[in-house]
Amino acid sequence: MHHKPYGPYEHFIKRPLDCFLAMCALFVLSPIIGITALLVRIKLGSPVFFLQERTGKNEKIFKIYKFRTMTDEKDESGELLSDEVRLTNFGKILRSTSLDELPELINIIKGDMSVVGPRPLLKKYLPWYSEEEHKRHNIRPGLTGYAQIHGRNTVNWDEKFEMDLKYMSHITFVGDVKIILETMGKVFRREGISSETSSTMGDFRDYCISNGRVPERK
Repeated sequence: MHHKPYGPYEHFIKRPLDCFLAMCALFVLSPIIGITALLVRIKLGSPVFFLQERTGKNEKIFKIYKFRTMTDEKDESGELLSDEVRLTNFGKILRSTSLDELPELINIIKGDMSVVGPRPLLKKYLPWYSEEEHKRHNIRPGLTGYAQIHGRNTVNWDEKFEMDLKYMSHITFVGDVKIILETMGKVFRREGISSETSSTMGDFRDYCISNGRVPERK
């Protein structure tokens, strides 16, 4: 389903403003980005950046840029250990301060992402969305979003998607500014980062299976 922009801001202003803000942020934060990259190289080794396929606007797949926060530790069979095991204390600091997400400014400039929007999720989740949940891909995913300031990893998947769709129905300049400011406040206070049972958001497929859902698409 084609997404109809809510108003002039979403239709004409949001994308140019995203590029402007991302370029300004890259310039202002370049010392922090450089220092973070150096620390990642020292503590976690190479590569410094973590690239992963995510689902973008119109379900186009793109590679998201982030700083590494985990090791490459594997078990005896050569499989990667769980996220909780591989996530280092240094990585936890990067995540709690959102420093690991600064390279996503490149994705914004490229047009893969927006400053504000639903968070881009893994490609492997595509078959598991309901038809309604697929609509979250009708706009560019965001560096932060409505769901990010209302729980981030502490809310369940149904609540997260409900908030994504709520944001999509009423995208305004004032609303985006509020989300950006609240995000900055939460980053400084380091709130809403991890769920009670995991250092990262749980797997959506596991959530679906535990709730009796099956893939709606092949």
